[in-house]
Amino acid sequence: MRLFAAMDIPEGVRSSLAALSANLRGACQNARWPRIEGLHVTLKFIGESPAEKMELIKAALAAVPARAPFSINIRGLGFFPNARRPRVLWAGIESSPDLAQLAAAVDAALHPLGIAREERAFTPHLTLARFSTPGNLDSLHAAIEKAGPVDFGSITAKEFHLYQSVLKPGGAEYTRLATFSFAAAPAEPFARRRPE
Repeated sequence: MRLFAAMDIPEGVRSSLAALSANLRGACQNARWPRIEGLHVTLKFIGESPAEKMELIKAALAAVPARAPFSINIRGLGFFPNARRPRVLWAGIESSPDLAQLAAAVDAALHPLGIAREERAFTPHLTLARFSTPGNLDSLHAAIEKAGPVDFGSITAKEFHLYQSVLKPGGAEYTRLATFSFAAAPAEPFARRRPE
């Protein structure tokens, strides 16, 4: 089973991403444009894992320390590794340190199960296009410049999910396997008094 942990993107943000992606797609035919409905804020790519390990993975993710909800903003565009010879066009993800801390906590929780720790720094982004050959990108750069500063909306992060990814000819198909809320449990209404 090919697994990953991620947060969902609300429909309003997806619609904004889809509108811009459709606009840019016409300006660059030599790129592969993933389906917008398949985008997630990935916290940890787990990779191939045997089905019998599933319950251990769920238990490890359920034990990730609770935290208060936080905001994530999706805005801006950029390229990896650079705009001249790009491999990826991405939409930026901005958040407080909570997002990176959550990703680190997920990574740490899974490590005792033999799932390798991340070696690269956590750089959250949404992949809008992939380039196998750079080709002529002048029209794409012109379309991005014409679009100006882009703000796709925000997410109130309250939970994350475990997904299975199945690679198919038409693109990856995702199935949600479990949901983990990270809102802190409510405090007791009053302190218990010790017996005299």
